[in-house]
Amino acid sequence: MTIDEMISKKKEYGFSCEYIAEKSGVPLSTVQKIFSKITTAPRRKTLEALWNIFEQADNETGLNYVCEDAGGYGSVDESSALKVRYLGKADNTKTLDDYLALPEGTRVEMIDGVFYDMASPVLVHQRISGLIFNKINNFILSNKGSCVPFDAPTDVQLDGDNKTIVQPDIFVVCDRDKLQGPRVVGAPDFIVEVLSPSNWHHDVVRKLRKYKNAGVREYWIVNPENLTVLVYDFSKSDMATEYSFNDEVQINIWDGKCKINFKEIFEQIEFML
Repeated sequence: MTIDEMISKKKEYGFSCEYIAEKSGVPLSTVQKIFSKITTAPRRKTLEALWNIFEQADNETGLNYVCEDAGGYGSVDESSALKVRYLGKADNTKTLDDYLALPEGTRVEMIDGVFYDMASPVLVHQRISGLIFNKINNFILSNKGSCVPFDAPTDVQLDGDNKTIVQPDIFVVCDRDKLQGPRVVGAPDFIVEVLSPSNWHHDVVRKLRKYKNAGVREYWIVNPENLTVLVYDFSKSDMATEYSFNDEVQINIWDGKCKINFKEIFEQIEFML
């Protein structure tokens, strides 16, 4: 959810800056500066706190829809009508059967019984994802490892129940018993999500919580816009370690034996930024 979308939501729900500050814990002066656009680049934790207020309001009303053109929850226009017909209201009643009944080619994720539309990734997103996947795949092959890498769109039945199906950009499964027919059942060991403008909140807040609680050992969030990599090594801490695209970043599930050189990746995608 962008700042402009939050401003729109603020008007829609009639929230005052005082109310938002009280509910989010963000200082009133900071809230006022953000919604008046005096502050154009708030800190990530501040944005997360504000987004949670509007996400909670959306879930409580049940009147908003998940649609690509609105960038998540938002109003429905004609170009979104077909998808909305299948995705329905943002309730938590969807199951694996509903997911499998979607028309072929419909790209959504289902988290705790709610469908979230997945917008088509931008080119730089695809290029970064492909480069990281190739490095991981080559490492596993050269070491004759038993872990198996996958890229999107591959279904992951994250909690092993019928309420959550995700499609991470890149993930690694080391327990081959989790590879069950058409999908992975259970938490991958390692996940990478490459942010696109439309999926920021989904990957940074919603899926972060789900991945941690499901038992994912390590989660990377790659942000092409500010050229950063957040690494969550859940076996050691709930806090992320931040790297830049000048760094070589080690994969902790393999004790640092595999490293991704983001400076090399940047050299290959710089012209696309």
